[in-house]
Amino acid sequence: MQYVRASLTAALFLAYGTVIPAYAQRGDAKQEQARAPEKQQSKPQQAAPRAAQQQRPQAQAAQPQARAQQQAQRPQQAPQQQAQRPQQARQQQAQRPQQARQQQQPQRTQGQAVAWQKQRGWATQGAWQGHSSWQQGGDRNWDSDHRTWAQRGGYGGYYIPQARFDLSFGSRHWFRMRSRPAMYMGYPRFSYGGLSFMLVDPWPESWAENWYATDDLYIDYDDGYYLYNRRYPGVGLAITVAL
Repeated sequence: MQYVRASLTAALFLAYGTVIPAYAQRGDAKQEQARAPEKQQSKPQQAAPRAAQQQRPQAQAAQPQARAQQQAQRPQQAPQQQAQRPQQARQQQAQRPQQARQQQQPQRTQGQAVAWQKQRGWATQGAWQGHSSWQQGGDRNWDSDHRTWAQRGGYGGYYIPQARFDLSFGSRHWFRMRSRPAMYMGYPRFSYGGLSFMLVDPWPESWAENWYATDDLYIDYDDGYYLYNRRYPGVGLAITVAL
């Protein structure tokens, strides 16, 4: 009997010894299987930051290239814009004189123009009073002695009709006087375009003595009529239509 008990005890000991480790191994395997999805889920999360870090240098490298392309395009656009601006400015300047002549010429009868001429309406505000001979018309201090029509109180003489002015006057229609102007009312008088004009402003003494015959001249309007010499740009001598 003792031998049987001892055998049973040894058998039970062996059985429990083998069962418990196996059960323990099964439990460990189940825990590992349960943890496996967590490990798999954590791996993509770790991989995502790495991918983002890899993409950042590429994006940063692309930004300088985009800026370089924009800077390369700007110089091409700038010269085109700068080239267009002078053309637009020239067109505006070419249109201004015609618009000014059309808008600023008031309605005035010939009788009013004759009355203003008799009163010497141009000889105000310290203007040139005229002389008895042509040689006395040259002025050494022309810059300070000449007067614009605005300084004379405005032009009060006869106005050339617009259609006639466009046909024969302006900077595109230059001429030369056939002979030296004759003196009239103390001022040089000359003819052009079928009209008679009086030069009521002196001319710079530096001009040639016979400038009227050798230089290209033209008549233009700017709140009154002026005689211009193409050899001396910017110098306008005040004139009035003589009736």
